[in-house]
Amino acid sequence: MLLSHYHESLIEAGCDEAGRGCLAGAVYAAAVILPPDYQNPWLNDSKQLTERRRYELRQQIERDAVSWAVGIVSPEEIDKINILNASILAMHRALDQLTVRPEAIIIDGNRFKPYTVPGQTKPLPYATIVKGDGKYLSIAAASILAKTYRDDYMNGLAEEYPQYDWRSNKGYPTKKHRAAIREYGITPYHRRTYNLLGDGQLSFDFAE
Repeated sequence: MLLSHYHESLIEAGCDEAGRGCLAGAVYAAAVILPPDYQNPWLNDSKQLTERRRYELRQQIERDAVSWAVGIVSPEEIDKINILNASILAMHRALDQLTVRPEAIIIDGNRFKPYTVPGQTKPLPYATIVKGDGKYLSIAAASILAKTYRDDYMNGLAEEYPQYDWRSNKGYPTKKHRAAIREYGITPYHRRTYNLLGDGQLSFDFAE
């Protein structure tokens, strides 16, 4: 069973991101504040769930959460500031949008930058937790929101550029995705600072 809180007696937001390892598309992050003592036996790391279960849980999370939000950082921004900074920025953007201000943050992974609530001067206490999406309910909830909203976004892009198989690979570096880059070049949604072909070279030809 996943744990409800890391910081006792504080309003705590869980954060996670989706799309960090993709060759194309924005990186998404979510922040979720769940009610005290909240339980949901189905909540887990989004990667451990079926697509159908993730979308079912998204509805439950949005219904049950005290507050939730999704932050986005574009491929252009990723190329400018690198994916680590972009992932953290996406989390900060999600936190900025929460309608209930958190008093503490827990984050999936091992890297974060201090976050200060707008209008305040002191950063919130936070903890980075490796594999936190399989340990804490709010991080698991954030992983599900980030994953499903990013999947919706990539499915939309797949209609514009069907040759890259984004509906299936969601922008991750599959053989079919890289083969399409070799054949058609890159799109405005590809991350130009990534090793797009898997051979250390970058292609800057745009797809038609």
